[in-house]
Amino acid sequence: MGEMRKITVHVPEELLEKAQACTGEGVTQTVTAGLKRLASIQAQQQALKLRGKVKFSVTYDEIKRERE
Repeated sequence: MGEMRKITVHVPEELLEKAQACTGEGVTQTVTAGLKRLASIQAQQQALKLRGKVKFSVTYDEIKRERE
């Protein structure tokens, strides 16, 4: 994952408890999961901006045949 950075944050206790209940993990793992999710959302938004602008040299049928 790369270098680690120690931080101090103030978060609403109820929000943290709900997030931890969702992940089933501790504070560090839960915060890391949330940050990864935000990074994923940003990558999806950037990919959506490319919609209709990228041309592929293979067809869907060719990809499907390769999987068989």
